[in-house]
Amino acid sequence: IPCVVSAWGAWSGCAEPCKTTHRVRKRHIIQEPRNGGEACPALEERAGCLQYWAGQGAECKQALIPALITTGGFGKARKKRAAADGKQRAGYCVEFQLMAITPGCLHSHHSYTRWMRYLSKGHRVCVECQHPALNPRSHHCSGDGTGSKKNQLLQWQAVGNPRCQGTWRRIRQLDTCSCPSVHSFLFI
Repeated sequence: IPCVVSAWGAWSGCAEPCKTTHRVRKRHIIQEPRNGGEACPALEERAGCLQYWAGQGAECKQALIPALITTGGFGKARKKRAAADGKQRAGYCVEFQLMAITPGCLHSHHSYTRWMRYLSKGHRVCVECQHPALNPRSHHCSGDGTGSKKNQLLQWQAVGNPRCQGTWRRIRQLDTCSCPSVHSFLFI
């Protein structure tokens, strides 16, 4: 008789606000295996999580939140959707210097993660903040380094590969974006 488990329960909230952490979902055993039946599968799953709001609905301090980024090419499709919705808002770009990069950025072989190979320590990158990542109240993207001290190391993480992350220093904010295509990224 094989093990029988319940369906997955709902995901929990993030373990901690204002930092990259995890959430959990669980299931339970309905019937234990007997007489050499198939063993029970895992009863708990974890997934990456980032909560941008602290208790009582207060927004997390910008400098504490790692920036979530993807390739700048994704922005063209995003702009078309926003314009079709009539929600196009003026965005901005932030220039950063990459200070540290994990090896996980180079070891991903999926087609949707090839852009991560253009991340190189010491290079300057340009990251665009546009709708819907642009918060309508604060007029900033989470993790853009607004309010950080000069030369403060800020964290970033690539969407699609949690092993690809690192640190950068904010150089300047640009009100009009003219990012080079190779080193152009997008806040998520």
